[in-house]
Amino acid sequence: MRKYLHIYLDDQSIDTKELHGEDIARAGRYLIAKSLLENGIATVDPLSAENPLIFSAGPFAGTNMSNGNRLSVGCKSPLTGGIKESNVGGTFAMALGHQALAGFTLHGRSADWVVLYFAKDGTITFDDAAPYMGKGNFEAAARLHEKYGKKVSLALCGPIGEYQGLIAGISFSDRENRPVRLAGRGGVGAVMGSKKIKAIVVEMNRMPELHDKKKVIATVRDYATRLEAETAVQNVRKLGTAMVADMTNYTGGLPVRNFTGGQFIDIDKGILKLGGQYIHERNVERGGDPSHACMPGCVIKCSNVYVDENGEELVSPLEYETLCLMGCNCGIDDPDDVAKLNNIANDLGIDTIEIGATLGILMDSGRAEFGDLEFMASALEDIRQGNKNGRLLALGTARVGEHYGIKRVPVIKKQAISAYDPRVIEVTGISMMLTAQGADHTVGNHPAYECADKTVKELAKESLEIQIHGAITDSFGLCLLGRSVTNANHSLIADGINNALGTNLDASFIWQIGLDTLKLEKKFNEVAGFSESDDELPAFFHHEALPPTGRVARLHARELNRYFSELMGQALPDQNC
Repeated sequence: MRKYLHIYLDDQSIDTKELHGEDIARAGRYLIAKSLLENGIATVDPLSAENPLIFSAGPFAGTNMSNGNRLSVGCKSPLTGGIKESNVGGTFAMALGHQALAGFTLHGRSADWVVLYFAKDGTITFDDAAPYMGKGNFEAAARLHEKYGKKVSLALCGPIGEYQGLIAGISFSDRENRPVRLAGRGGVGAVMGSKKIKAIVVEMNRMPELHDKKKVIATVRDYATRLEAETAVQNVRKLGTAMVADMTNYTGGLPVRNFTGGQFIDIDKGILKLGGQYIHERNVERGGDPSHACMPGCVIKCSNVYVDENGEELVSPLEYETLCLMGCNCGIDDPDDVAKLNNIANDLGIDTIEIGATLGILMDSGRAEFGDLEFMASALEDIRQGNKNGRLLALGTARVGEHYGIKRVPVIKKQAISAYDPRVIEVTGISMMLTAQGADHTVGNHPAYECADKTVKELAKESLEIQIHGAITDSFGLCLLGRSVTNANHSLIADGINNALGTNLDASFIWQIGLDTLKLEKKFNEVAGFSESDDELPAFFHHEALPPTGRVARLHARELNRYFSELMGQALPDQNC
């Protein structure tokens, strides 16, 4: 049994629902899409009290299942106006699992700023947030730990979320209590701020009751053993997500100076300092940690603790999307510089993809030079202060571009494109175009797929299949970096859920959850008023050839949607059933 809480902020009342079996398994991104659609949220103002904020843990939450303690945060996005599920690691989902909580929904709006405290004895209090208001995330977290102790996990609304900046995420604790694991995309932090929830503190306890603990432990070990045998996992553990930059720079799909180029460094002439190999060697030489697990039990360890020349921590983590969007996209080539900016962004609790893209369009339009670190630091300080310029920048790339009349704005559904140029990395490009989530690579990322010799229909099929797999991982509290095992072993995942919950699910259930999630999200956006035109790439991707490959975009929403409709009608049967 697990509990699900509906917390009504207006009168501080709580409605507790008991969940059993399959109802616990239907979690994460699936639960968010189903709940938001069924409750008519598609047509509400996303910053109004009517927009619920959902926190959902997967069926393995509270166990040591490798990468099985991820959390889904969902609402109607104030950035895109569509559905949003923002996925995050850290310890928060584990803490919920320890208290036998499947999740909770925040309804309405608090009269005053509060901290929600979930004690391990089951009591929940609404505490005064005044001591933490206006503070950066590091200071706020330190003060919260002074009050509530170290054996808690935090969800923080940063200073930008307080004034409902649309680039605000929600910051969660990592294993060492850094508030640096960010549910970053879509403005979920602004929604938390609109509800006047400064922080949520959940006390850690112990593993929840399981249907067959011994069999669950066996599944945990089996899954971990399979992961550790994978070459892809071994590589990302050593080199981190930054290793993707070496690949995308090589293939010419890296975002360079606001997507005007696809290769930052000619590999025959130099070394990409923003790549995994260089960063690994520098960090190890300095005494940093190149293989850090953001959540307990994870054997992938794709995170890192990046240090300076004196061995002092600069940031944790330093990862691919930030290295690219705040690095080469803005003309910055030194990871130390990106790390310092990244740490500021962590303190603010903002999406580094969105702010990196925003600064990139300002540089591209002549408002600063590419590589201008002083301009970037000043912009972040304006955002921290919440002055006129800072509040404009906090609205995100699309709105800043519209304000200044900038033509080359890399967004889809008003959300900044991730670090994969869709002219070259086409499967990911299709995923970012057609997902209801906005330009979010995590819904269906396949940067290594050989695209050039494939038809658009073949690319569409690949995108849809990997989007279904992505929805599966997000719905069961898993991590996409474990997909080399997860995607091929749905029976293993189903058996693990059965052992944990006493259900009798099979592999077809796992696949159907992924497919149903995509259908629910698409329906939500249709009700919210989205149309096929919202799926298009910005025009410059079609008109400008990308150096060094010389490729232009060949992806168009109408053709892709036609293929998707055909493929989803065929239901794309799971090859692992």
